[in-house]
Amino acid sequence: MAVLAATQNVFAQLEPCPSKPNCVSSEPGTDSKQLVKPLPYVSIPELVLAVKKQIPRASVVKRSESYLHVEVRSRLFGFVDDLELRLDEYAQKMQVRSASRVGYYDFGVNRKRVELLRDYLLSGKTD
Repeated sequence: MAVLAATQNVFAQLEPCPSKPNCVSSEPGTDSKQLVKPLPYVSIPELVLAVKKQIPRASVVKRSESYLHVEVRSRLFGFVDDLELRLDEYAQKMQVRSASRVGYYDFGVNRKRVELLRDYLLSGKTD
Protein backbone atom coordinates (compact mmCIF):
# COMPACT_ATOMS: atom_id res chain seq x y z
CA MET A 1 0.00 0.00 0.00
CA ALA A 2 1.36 3.39 -0.95
CA VAL A 3 1.30 6.33 1.42
CA LEU A 4 2.14 9.98 1.34
CA ALA A 5 5.88 10.48 1.48
CA ALA A 6 5.46 13.20 4.13
CA THR A 7 2.01 13.39 5.65
CA GLN A 8 1.99 16.95 7.00
CA ASN A 9 4.18 18.66 4.40
CA VAL A 10 2.43 20.99 1.93
CA PHE A 11 4.77 19.62 -0.74
CA ALA A 12 4.24 15.93 0.15
CA GLN A 13 3.95 13.55 -2.76
CA LEU A 14 2.35 10.19 -3.27
CA GLU A 15 4.74 7.26 -3.26
CA PRO A 16 6.53 6.82 -6.59
CA CYS A 17 5.48 4.00 -8.90
CA PRO A 18 7.73 0.93 -8.89
CA SER A 19 9.45 -0.03 -12.14
CA LYS A 20 6.66 -2.51 -12.97
CA PRO A 21 4.12 -1.34 -15.60
CA ASN A 22 1.14 -1.86 -13.28
CA CYS A 23 1.08 1.67 -11.87
CA VAL A 24 0.32 5.18 -13.09
CA SER A 25 0.91 8.49 -11.36
CA SER A 26 0.63 12.20 -12.01
CA GLU A 27 3.33 13.16 -9.53
CA PRO A 28 6.32 15.12 -10.89
CA GLY A 29 9.25 12.85 -11.66
CA THR A 30 7.11 9.90 -12.77
CA ASP A 31 8.51 7.88 -15.69
CA SER A 32 6.86 8.93 -18.96
CA LYS A 33 5.38 5.44 -19.52
CA GLN A 34 3.58 5.63 -16.17
CA LEU A 35 2.67 9.31 -16.27
CA VAL A 36 -0.92 10.55 -16.32
CA LYS A 37 -2.12 14.13 -16.08
CA PRO A 38 -3.38 15.34 -12.69
CA LEU A 39 -7.13 15.37 -12.19
CA PRO A 40 -9.18 18.57 -11.92
CA TYR A 41 -9.05 20.29 -8.54
CA VAL A 42 -12.12 19.25 -6.54
CA SER A 43 -12.92 18.82 -2.87
CA ILE A 44 -12.46 15.45 -1.18
CA PRO A 45 -16.26 15.05 -0.67
CA GLU A 46 -16.80 15.63 -4.41
CA LEU A 47 -14.07 13.12 -5.14
CA VAL A 48 -15.62 10.48 -2.86
CA LEU A 49 -18.94 10.90 -4.67
CA ALA A 50 -17.23 10.55 -8.07
CA VAL A 51 -15.41 7.40 -6.97
CA LYS A 52 -18.60 5.82 -5.64
CA LYS A 53 -20.46 6.58 -8.87
CA GLN A 54 -17.76 5.64 -11.36
CA ILE A 55 -15.56 2.92 -9.88
CA PRO A 56 -17.18 -0.44 -9.12
CA ARG A 57 -16.02 -2.44 -6.08
CA ALA A 58 -14.28 0.59 -4.54
CA SER A 59 -13.96 1.17 -0.78
CA VAL A 60 -12.64 4.29 0.88
CA VAL A 61 -10.04 3.23 3.46
CA LYS A 62 -8.52 6.58 4.40
CA ARG A 63 -9.78 10.11 4.01
CA SER A 64 -8.58 13.50 5.19
CA GLU A 65 -9.04 17.10 4.06
CA SER A 66 -6.36 16.68 1.39
CA TYR A 67 -5.97 12.93 0.78
CA LEU A 68 -8.08 9.97 -0.28
CA HIS A 69 -7.05 6.30 -0.38
CA VAL A 70 -9.40 3.85 -2.08
CA GLU A 71 -9.08 0.10 -2.48
CA VAL A 72 -10.54 -1.31 -5.68
CA ARG A 73 -11.17 -5.05 -6.06
CA SER A 74 -10.96 -6.73 -9.45
CA ARG A 75 -14.16 -8.32 -10.66
CA LEU A 76 -12.87 -11.80 -11.44
CA PHE A 77 -10.26 -12.67 -8.81
CA GLY A 78 -10.77 -9.93 -6.21
CA PHE A 79 -7.21 -8.60 -6.47
CA VAL A 80 -6.81 -5.27 -4.69
CA ASP A 81 -5.54 -2.13 -6.41
CA ASP A 82 -4.79 1.12 -4.61
CA LEU A 83 -6.13 4.44 -5.86
CA GLU A 84 -4.69 7.46 -4.07
CA LEU A 85 -5.46 11.11 -4.59
CA ARG A 86 -4.11 14.21 -2.93
CA LEU A 87 -5.03 17.85 -3.22
CA ASP A 88 -2.10 19.77 -4.62
CA GLU A 89 -2.86 23.28 -3.38
CA TYR A 90 0.19 24.75 -5.07
CA ALA A 91 -0.67 23.46 -8.56
CA GLN A 92 -4.45 23.66 -8.01
CA LYS A 93 -4.73 20.05 -9.23
CA MET A 94 -5.56 16.65 -7.81
CA GLN A 95 -2.49 14.41 -7.95
CA VAL A 96 -3.34 10.74 -8.51
CA ARG A 97 -1.68 7.34 -8.24
CA SER A 98 -3.30 4.03 -9.17
CA ALA A 99 -1.38 0.78 -8.73
CA SER A 100 -1.89 -2.96 -8.62
CA ARG A 101 -0.62 -4.66 -5.46
CA VAL A 102 0.19 -7.94 -7.18
CA GLY A 103 1.39 -9.01 -10.58
CA TYR A 104 3.48 -7.30 -13.20
CA TYR A 105 1.09 -6.18 -15.94
CA ASP A 106 -2.28 -4.58 -15.31
CA PHE A 107 -3.48 -4.57 -18.95
CA GLY A 108 -4.07 -0.82 -18.70
CA VAL A 109 -6.63 -1.10 -15.89
CA ASN A 110 -5.06 1.58 -13.67
CA ARG A 111 -4.74 4.10 -16.51
CA LYS A 112 -8.35 3.43 -17.59
CA ARG A 113 -9.54 3.92 -14.00
CA VAL A 114 -7.85 7.31 -13.75
CA GLU A 115 -9.18 8.43 -17.15
CA LEU A 116 -12.72 7.29 -16.25
CA LEU A 117 -12.56 9.40 -13.10
CA ARG A 118 -11.12 12.35 -15.04
CA ASP A 119 -13.88 12.19 -17.67
CA TYR A 120 -16.54 12.15 -14.96
CA LEU A 121 -15.03 15.10 -13.08
CA LEU A 122 -14.65 17.13 -16.27
CA SER A 123 -18.25 16.40 -17.28
CA GLY A 124 -19.48 18.46 -14.32
CA LYS A 125 -22.02 15.83 -13.30
CA THR A 126 -23.06 16.00 -9.69
CA ASP A 127 -26.11 13.71 -9.66
